[in-house]
Formats: sequence, C-alpha cells, structure tokens
Amino acid sequence: MLGTGNAMASRCYNTCFALRAGKTTLLVDAGGGNGVLTQLRRAHVPVEDIHHIFVTHSHTDHILGVIWVIRRIVPMMHNGKFDGTLTIYGNDVVINNLRTMCLMTMSTKITSHFDHDVIFNVVSDGETLAVGDLALTAFDISSPVSTTKQYGFTAVLPDGRRLATLGDEPFIETARHHVEGVDWMLCEAFCLYKDRERFRPYDKNHSTALDAAMTAARLGVKNLVLYHTEDVTLATRREAYTAEAATRFSGPIYVPDDLETITL
Repeated sequence: MLGTGNAMASRCYNTCFALRAGKTTLLVDAGGGNGVLTQLRRAHVPVEDIHHIFVTHSHTDHILGVIWVIRRIVPMMHNGKFDGTLTIYGNDVVINNLRTMCLMTMSTKITSHFDHDVIFNVVSDGETLAVGDLALTAFDISSPVSTTKQYGFTAVLPDGRRLATLGDEPFIETARHHVEGVDWMLCEAFCLYKDRERFRPYDKNHSTALDAAMTAARLGVKNLVLYHTEDVTLATRREAYTAEAATRFSGPIYVPDDLETITL
C-alpha cells in the first residue's frame, strides 16, 4: 500500500498501491503528486519494475502521480535503464485526460516516446486484459453521481484466486457479477459510521467502514481491505475501523497503513 488516504489527506499519502504477482508489478493509481516516487522508494518497489499502470479515474488524487511516474521512467528508457514498454490502462476519459496533461506539461523529449515506448491503452467496460502474470477484467462502477467515469477491476492471480478493487465510490449492484465471491475486496471507507456527522461521507459519495463491511458480507467475499480514509484518526484507525467492520463482516479485515505490505 503506497498510500491509504483520501483526496485531501496530508498526514498520509493518497490511496494507491502496487500489486505484485510473479514477475509482474502493477501500479494502481499513483496519488496526487510526485510523492508517489518517495513512496515507491520507501516501499522498495523499483520504478524499473513497473511496466503496467491501471488508473481508475481522473480525480487529482489518483491521476496526477501517474504523470510523475512517466516523467521518471521515460529518461530511464532513453538511458537504457528500463527494459520494454510502459502500458497505462484506463477508460477513455482517463486516457484522454492523462495524455492531454502530459502533452501540456512535458517536453518533447518525453512525449516523443508516446505510442511506442509508452502505450496508452483505452479499456472498455467488461474487457479482460492479459497484464503480465495477471488477468484483469475492468468494469464501470456505474456511479449515478460521480463527477467522472470510474473503473474498478478484478484480477485473477497466478494461483487462480481473485482480487477486486472497487475504486473510491460506493459499490453499485450492477458490478455484482464481477465482485461476488472474490478472495480479496479492496474498498473505500471514508470514515467510521459513528463519525458520519463529523466527516459527512455521504455528501462526498463515499462509504463508511460499516457500509463496506455490509457490502463484503452481502457479496460473500473472503478478505476485506479498507482504504481511502480520512487522516484525522490515524492513531486509532486500524483498531476502530476493524472493530466497526467486524460487526457486519466475519472474515479477515485489513486496515493498512501507508507502506504496509499485505501478503495475498
């Protein structure tokens, strides 16, 4: 877990993570700035190992860090320190926005590598992709109030187990067939239900730990990971979020800190 905080978190990094399986390192989102490079270094994830990035949506706390990863990798390509290509996956809105921002903010020394060394791959709802040692199926979270198109995905791990990440908005039943019964479900939990008046998650189209737990129980998932939280209660976050979620979900519950490794 490179970051676990919501968009305005300043006491931890924005939510993003590296999924490592076999010889594959998939970066999922990258937070809101070049802090992702610090987090990768601290997590001992070499940038040169990243050949695949999945970007869930275009909000600043998910997409802007991707620009910095590209900015770091392309010179490594030029200097022979990065083998192969970098492929970035996202829906059409994500790819258009990311490419536009890169063209507006990067030199031609960087952008001249686009489309042969750096591949922008537009992913469709329900499309399955071979991503190294992973098989990803992308799905539209179909939020009725989201400000931008957002995709989650399910990943089939090399041993056949399945992991799903739901993006950073509440689960919608149209995605049930993608997520039901997965071995691992990664879900946003903006705050505790008991703190809903304090942090007002529903005004921001987010869930609570209790909501996420009820979703996990309803879908019959085996393990639940909660992230994309407020950053005011970090000292007690793990204990409190776990306790609240455990009132509705009986499986293992993980509330990771930044830079924590979860072994699947």
